[in-house]
Amino acid sequence: MVHIKHYENAKARYFSTLDLKVTSMVSMSFHGEFIETVKNSFTDFNRLQRILPKNTEVVATEMLRDSLLEDVVILTNDKLEIVFASNNLLKMNGYTEKEVLGNSPKMFHGAKTNMKTSREIREKINNRLPFESKVINYKKNGKTYDCLIKSYPIFDAKGKLTHFIALEKAF
Repeated sequence: MVHIKHYENAKARYFSTLDLKVTSMVSMSFHGEFIETVKNSFTDFNRLQRILPKNTEVVATEMLRDSLLEDVVILTNDKLEIVFASNNLLKMNGYTEKEVLGNSPKMFHGAKTNMKTSREIREKINNRLPFESKVINYKKNGKTYDCLIKSYPIFDAKGKLTHFIALEKAF
């Protein structure tokens, strides 16, 4: 035990003489998480480009790229079944994309979700109009969170509705 104490003292004296720039492990961990988020957003963007009609304006917008970094992006087909969910979904509400595919976004609603707001959203969707709304959604673990949703209809070259895209942010 005495040898370890001598070693630790010698090591401390040695390192105190060096002019080192130290990056903390917390910083490295945060940087690693950010790199993973950026990588996932590029993957999500490429997947969306394969799903959406080629001529839609949504595909190449900077807004969508930024949203994939910061928000959750959910894409439904014209029947309002989820066909895509970005990697950020897991952080926001605990669900993986695999768990939500084929479901309606209503799966995130519950007892505390305002029915009037839900009806207003439904009306906008039925009229194929964009909307922005704040709702109370539910996480996989049952806890609630406030969610800002910005949703837009997507049409093909012939004007047929093909998808709805929702950009969601917990606040």
